[in-house]
Amino acid sequence: MFNHVYIIIPAKNEASRIGKVIAKSQELGYRNIIVVNDGSLDDTVQVAESYNVKVVNHLINLGPGAATQTGIESAIADGAKIIVTIDADHQQFPEDIERLVYQLENKKVDVVIGSRFMNRENQIPPVRILYNMIANVITFILTGLMVTDSQSGMKAFTADFARKCRLHFNGFEFCVEFIRNIRLFKATYSEVPIRVVYTKETLSKGQNLLTGVRMLAKLFKFI
Repeated sequence: MFNHVYIIIPAKNEASRIGKVIAKSQELGYRNIIVVNDGSLDDTVQVAESYNVKVVNHLINLGPGAATQTGIESAIADGAKIIVTIDADHQQFPEDIERLVYQLENKKVDVVIGSRFMNRENQIPPVRILYNMIANVITFILTGLMVTDSQSGMKAFTADFARKCRLHFNGFEFCVEFIRNIRLFKATYSEVPIRVVYTKETLSKGQNLLTGVRMLAKLFKFI
């Protein structure tokens, strides 16, 4: 049913969580799963390989943008028609992948962004809401597009779109670059609500004020 859909899971030190993401994705019928090991120092690779999925390795940590691009290239080489990205920390739910793919195919758009902030049932920490609001404004200034979740790690997009817009930023700033590519290549897009769950571990990862400042400096310099 989902032979044309490829799931990309960028991962760094996610041995304790990535297995749940892979297992649930396989249970839902997704067989084309690519884990990009971004220089993990734990057993992320061993856990992923135990589920018989494709693992692509970065010998050193390059960042989430680089890992996503590596996964995209691997999926395209394997014949993907639709590519979905999802985080390895089980913050998002593989059950929502079908919603993104359905929207992509039935609305005939190039990109679908999974939005945490369109789902009012999500219990999102206030600091994350603040960071995202700031990021959305910055994204609008730099790209001209206003979205509700510019930093979402869960997206679905066509392989045709992916071929046109290689990601050049290695860090979290790739999220803004991705949206800029939507504008640059005149792609069509939409957003759909997704579920998320936050734990102490997931809150300690990702972006903070310092990474946000660094990201902003890089974006204004190169975009």
